[in-house]
Amino acid sequence: MSKKNSKQRIMELADYIELHADKSLDLDHLASEAAVSPFHLQRTFRQLFGVSPKQLQNAIRVQRVKQALRDGAEISQAIYDAGFGSSSRVYEQLDQNFGMTFTEYKTGADALQIHFALRQTKLGLLLMAATERGVCFVHFGESASALIQALHQEFPKAQLLATPEQSQSNLDLWIDALEQHLAEAGPKPELPLHLIGTAFQLSVWRFLSTLKARETVSYADVAAGIAKPQAYRAVANACGANKVAVLIPCHRVLRGDGALGGYRWGVERKQQLLDLEVGTVTH
Repeated sequence: MSKKNSKQRIMELADYIELHADKSLDLDHLASEAAVSPFHLQRTFRQLFGVSPKQLQNAIRVQRVKQALRDGAEISQAIYDAGFGSSSRVYEQLDQNFGMTFTEYKTGADALQIHFALRQTKLGLLLMAATERGVCFVHFGESASALIQALHQEFPKAQLLATPEQSQSNLDLWIDALEQHLAEAGPKPELPLHLIGTAFQLSVWRFLSTLKARETVSYADVAAGIAKPQAYRAVANACGANKVAVLIPCHRVLRGDGALGGYRWGVERKQQLLDLEVGTVTH
């Protein structure tokens, strides 16, 4: 532990917060765990994750409340188990800390506000994020802290806002629709997207969005489809840069010999998605 620098310790602290999200974690306690000053912790944590330690803890608690409610728990019990203490306190706290609606989008990155929500799905923990124009980020991951950090790395200057537990925002409806698709192998939801990429990447993603249900293609097929027949390697890179898992179906792009090839969220998930779409997943 002593050989690790402060940045490494603060990165690990995010996992500690996730593990103990239901506990009372004040800044002094967390700073002691990371062996840094409270000021250094607050500043560096926000640089790494885009949110404060308290905002990360609240986002994880919110995800747990929603999961418990979907599993049939009583509201008061779900809120208490997540660590909020009381329903009046959680609503008050969430209203103060998190926006409930999308705010006006401005071109400058400093003004970009992105709402995000976490959801446990059949294929693992998923984070969906959106601007007022549509979904800009859908990732699978092993932990909430890792997913929020990935979102911050993709949009380092944006203001990240967790969706509050008691709201029924568009984002909640969208992530519900995607979760249902993953759980029941129903049609892929047609959601508004806010894609940010190069002209070439956008052309690849646009082409993939036109694929019919269960249709697979090769990287060479995509290159030919966008009138860049020699650019199949660049197509592979564009698939790797896809920020919205499932909604842009890059999992349907296979190698020329029919092998799976790579996948940003793991080859195992790629196979699961393909199996799900042809109805071979056991429900």
